[in-house]
Amino acid sequence: MRIIASIANLLTISGLALFLAACTSTSQSPPDLQLASASGGSQTKGLQLVPNLPPPVDTNNGQDVPIAPNDQLEIDVFQVPDLNRTVQVDNNGSISLPLVGEVKAAGKTVLALQNEITQRYGAKYLQNPQVSVLMKQSAGQQVTVDGSVTKPGIYPIAGNSTLLQVIAEAGGLDKMADESKIYVFRQVGARKLVANYDVKEIRQGHRPDPRIYGGDIVVSFKSGSKVAMQNLGDVLGILGRGAYIGVMSGL
Repeated sequence: MRIIASIANLLTISGLALFLAACTSTSQSPPDLQLASASGGSQTKGLQLVPNLPPPVDTNNGQDVPIAPNDQLEIDVFQVPDLNRTVQVDNNGSISLPLVGEVKAAGKTVLALQNEITQRYGAKYLQNPQVSVLMKQSAGQQVTVDGSVTKPGIYPIAGNSTLLQVIAEAGGLDKMADESKIYVFRQVGARKLVANYDVKEIRQGHRPDPRIYGGDIVVSFKSGSKVAMQNLGDVLGILGRGAYIGVMSGL
């Protein structure tokens, strides 16, 4: 799996390089992309341009992050140290614990899993168990940052990360970047959405700093480049598959 992920990441980088080169071409550049109005959006290849990105579905407006395969969880049972351990969610979405055996974790919130483990231990083995579950490392809570940034790559994010924080984590925009051409891609249910953000406006307080979620793709375009919906669809196709493989393999 890691070999496949590495190959996919190499294809991702080379594909993005070709894409960005095409965007900076002056001979065959498409016209500048106009932002969608608040009442609708531009759409191509299933990709829809929106003024602002909504939070992912089933996350309580982004407050609850579902557990994903390859996440690392820390399980602590108060005053029963033999049951304490760090576990990794397997590819089937389950974890294995002493006494209770296999427990389905993927798709549940940390609190829901904590309640289930508490009930299982309390049903047969412990009297009034106090169980805590902490997310130690989340493979799903990573974001891809690419294009005109100092250090393109895949970065872990905290539960309240914003666009400016993610860009800073990638070393900031490079000298060739256009501050007004930062695009964020997000899968929201069955929809593929993208929004354009001007980081200069955000820094000046003219626009809120948007929340960034695990699985998002942030792409910075070079100054003078031309951006069109067709090209946005192409770059999502280039990055989306490779980024997903890299995140899921923990690279």
